[in-house]
Parts: sequence; structure tokens; C-alpha cells
Amino acid sequence: MFKGSIVALITPFRDGKVDEPAFQDFVDWQIKQGTHGVVPVGTTGELPTLSHEEHRIVISLAVEVANGRVPVIAGTGSNSTEEAIALTRHAKQIGADAALIVTPYYNKPSQEGLYQHYKAIHDAVDLPIIIYNIPGRSVIDMSVATMARLAKLPNIVGVKDATADLVRPLRTRVEIGPDFCQLSGEDGTAAAFLAQGGVGCISVTANVAPALCAQMQNAWATGNMTEMARIRDLLMPLHHAMFVETSPAPVKYAASLLGKSTPDVRLPLVPCSAEGRAVVEDAMRKAGLIN
Repeated sequence: MFKGSIVALITPFRDGKVDEPAFQDFVDWQIKQGTHGVVPVGTTGELPTLSHEEHRIVISLAVEVANGRVPVIAGTGSNSTEEAIALTRHAKQIGADAALIVTPYYNKPSQEGLYQHYKAIHDAVDLPIIIYNIPGRSVIDMSVATMARLAKLPNIVGVKDATADLVRPLRTRVEIGPDFCQLSGEDGTAAAFLAQGGVGCISVTANVAPALCAQMQNAWATGNMTEMARIRDLLMPLHHAMFVETSPAPVKYAASLLGKSTPDVRLPLVPCSAEGRAVVEDAMRKAGLIN
């Protein structure tokens, strides 16, 4: 259903506000560069510091610009089940193709709590749901058993796996089956994830290297392992640089070097330090993205 290089979109800011024209231009550029899908208002889009109104506007803008050319997977997660339902309903109403819903952070629900959270959203809104499992940010880790239980619900269609555990996708594939859409949430594992049963990556790096990220996924799909490995190796320094400091500060600085966004982030995040900027610039040069 969803596969290839799917970009976890940044949200450009200007003078403290969402830069709507820059965001629309950015989404259009992504699609023209070959990106296979877009995710507005995920972690990289600074979901925690957007107001509900900004959240809705950003998703609406993405749907408008995509105009059916690629899927729009809206970030609609929350640690409040009722809030997640409301955000997912809005995404459905404006024409998003799916919802990316993060495991509830801070609350630390049990595995049964996780199941009931996703089931409640599933039952309230008729929209495909991708589970976002990211223990590094949400503290909790959804087990393969819980995911298999959720996968029996018709609209729970896949997972963004940000565990960096390369055993996990194969265990999940064996437990659930090949039709469950597994997407890597860690750029550095994107190639290996494919070999373990995955079908793509929801990527931070694709914000600044959309063509290369899409070409690597395309090379795998067509069996061109030589080209896939070449791009994999070329991108690795960039993957590292995108997380040299707390994301999305590095990727927004990288986007600013391409003239796609200001480097601004919202507190409590701060822009990249001089040391971080140097790492980003070096990686961008190595990838041939800047001179």
C-alpha cells in the first residue's frame, strides 16, 4: 500500500510562524524529485510545538499540493486517545490517505493500553493507520505480539519502525505476514530493512536528498543491487549528520543551505551549533548536494 522513499516533512518557519508558501513549494519539489509519499506533522515536522490550528493547516496544505500525485500520511498521534481521534478525523475529512500515529509518549501505557488506544482510533475513524513505534522518544516499545494483534484490525495496515532493531522486521513479517506494510524509521537502516522484509523508509534525509533516497528504493525494487549499494554508501554520512544534534535542527539547517527553509526551530529546540553546522555542511558536500 505504501512503499519506497516517504519523506518526514520539515515544517518551515519564518518570523515564528509556519511559512505556508515555503511549505507548499517544498512539498511540490519533493514530489518532482521522485519522493513516493509525504508525511506532514510528524516528529520532523515539529508536531509537539505546533498549535492544533497549525497542525490542521499544514496537513491541509500537503493534501492540496500533493493533489493525488503521491500518498499523504498525516501525523495525527497524541498521548491523549481522544485528541488522536480528533486529529485523525480531521485528516480523513481533508483527504489524507492514511494516518501515522505514534505510540503514546509520557503516559507509559501497558501493552493492553497500547492495543486499546489504537483500537479506539481505528474504530472511530475509517482511515488506514500506520503505527509509529519509536521507543527512543516515547519510552515504550510495542511488542511484536501486540502489533500482530492490532494487525487483525482491517485499517491497521503497517508500522514505521524506529527501533533500529533489524531482527524486528523479519520477526514481524513472519508473525503477521508480507502484506503488513513495514517502513523503516531510521535512515541508516533503510537498505538493510528492505532485506529483512521492509518495503520502504519514512525518511528525514529525504528532506534534503529526495532524489537519491528515492533512487535507492527504486534500485532495490528493480533488483539493481550495485546501484542500491552505491547510493546507500553515499548517503550514510548524511544520515549521521541529520542526527548530529536533536532533530530536526540539523535537517532544517541542511534545508536552509538548499534555500528551502530557514534553519529556525521552536523552543525548547534550538538551531544547530557551529559544530553541528560544520558536520552537516561536510556531509552535504560529500553527497554532492552543495559545493
